[in-house]
Amino acid sequence: MQAALRISRWINIGSAVLAGIAMVLMMLHITLDVAVRYFFNGQIVGTLEVVSFYYMVVLVFLAFGYVEMRFENIRVDLFAQMMPRWVQFALYIMACLLGLVFFGMLFWQSLNDAIGSTQRGEDAMANFTFYLWPARWALPIGFAGVFLAILSNLLISLSRRKAL
Repeated sequence: MQAALRISRWINIGSAVLAGIAMVLMMLHITLDVAVRYFFNGQIVGTLEVVSFYYMVVLVFLAFGYVEMRFENIRVDLFAQMMPRWVQFALYIMACLLGLVFFGMLFWQSLNDAIGSTQRGEDAMANFTFYLWPARWALPIGFAGVFLAILSNLLISLSRRKAL
């Protein structure tokens, strides 16, 4: 079990680092585009497309598993806090199982979409060839990270016999 938890942790940390790198690159790219517009009355072609289709997608989906792993998603447990511990534990297990089913299905579908997009060489309409298929891979990677984080949290909860 410890090996599985460690693998899940490192996968989610790695994807969060990639999301952080995407955020820094996005910040630099937009800053450079604004500077070129202001000082040279020009533009960096494709800034909108790169920010919308690459940076934002990578930033959101790759960081999602890390957020779940650290228990930092928004939770509304006002009524669950008033329930007995065994009910909280049962609800947490049920929520984890539902999360595994939900994110497992999202992983599977987004993986099929990413494979199809890659095979087609999916691109967007622009003044230049702008490939969309690389960004499609952020979704299955991110959903796999969330799946592993939920699985890890479930295993920890079962071993401690209490809701996290």
